[in-house]
Amino acid sequence: MASPNTGMPIPVGPGGQMPSPQQIAAMQQQLAAEAQKHGMTVPQFVEQIKAQRLAQLQQAQRQQQQGGQGQGQGQQGGPQAARPGPAPGAQGQPQPIRPGPPNPVAIALADFLRKQTLKPRTCIINGERKDMFRVKRALRALESPAYAKARAKNPALPEIKDRASLENTFKLLPMSMLALRVSKIDPHEGHDHPPKKTKRIKGLWTVKIEQQQDAGDDMYYVWLYEGSQFMRKVYGALALVIIFTIVLYPLWPLVLRQGVYYLSWGFLMLLGLFFLMAIFRVILFCITYFVVPPGLWLYPNLWEDVSFMDSFRPVWAWHETAKQKKKKKSSKSTSVNAESAAHFAGTTGNTAPATATTTATETQVQMAPQQRAAYVAPKVEELADDE
Repeated sequence: MASPNTGMPIPVGPGGQMPSPQQIAAMQQQLAAEAQKHGMTVPQFVEQIKAQRLAQLQQAQRQQQQGGQGQGQGQQGGPQAARPGPAPGAQGQPQPIRPGPPNPVAIALADFLRKQTLKPRTCIINGERKDMFRVKRALRALESPAYAKARAKNPALPEIKDRASLENTFKLLPMSMLALRVSKIDPHEGHDHPPKKTKRIKGLWTVKIEQQQDAGDDMYYVWLYEGSQFMRKVYGALALVIIFTIVLYPLWPLVLRQGVYYLSWGFLMLLGLFFLMAIFRVILFCITYFVVPPGLWLYPNLWEDVSFMDSFRPVWAWHETAKQKKKKKSSKSTSVNAESAAHFAGTTGNTAPATATTTATETQVQMAPQQRAAYVAPKVEELADDE
């Protein structure tokens, strides 16, 4: 980001935090004082600093190229020539990520991982929704037999022998900007106003990109690679064809136009019947609310968040208050938890937890003594030898 007055780049603090207006004003004053010392205007002084930095970068690149040529000559000099040193990053040093065309091997690796069940979750990064996954699930996928089959089809995929080769293979994704490590942040952190009371969506994180791209098991990465865009282009072309066909409706044959005419009328009639039914069910509920409380609903799930067929099942039901719905939901969740616990115990070979439910509302005490049925002992009959 640059200052609006001078074009000076403003440094960004750790965690992506921008400096305060007081800090920006102090930096501008310091820059103006330095420019005045050199007898220049502020824009001229900024351009001079940029030119010096560019010259330093070019000189560093020349030295690096000369060092690479010297290493190549040393390799051709025979067995007594000096061996080149280890490549940068070979001893665990961090390697900078340079934007550019992604590595084809990294693209093949990303295509493989996108097809695996990594249990992705949605996150928000820079105002956009992206898929996020956990590193340990990706590492498990790379150690699975499916990766061995994929490598048999594509030998360019790296071979995995140990933990180091596994992490190096995974790090091809951030090196090619296909997936980057992120961490959870508070979207209202650093703001003066209190956090807004908005409805929180469970599991939806707001994340930021971390500078250190490690491969720890409990770390999270966000997908920047969306895979092949071929089918999206095909769908876009089909949408254009459909829109163009609708626009040319006056040029359609007479039979097709008549068919569309009758279909549109049929659709309008169905839509009208639907709204009439919605109005009738409200009227019916208002009548039955006073005649036979608590009232009767026709198609009670009509406006619920269910499937199309479940919207019309059951046909009718009595009106339920909020307390009754909550009680019904809690009892259903209790039964589901008991069933899941019993199923888990059965699969693991453990004893199912004891559960007890009661449906009685009042304790019934029987005052009369209960008569136990007479006990009849089993009879043993002896058989003769002839029998």
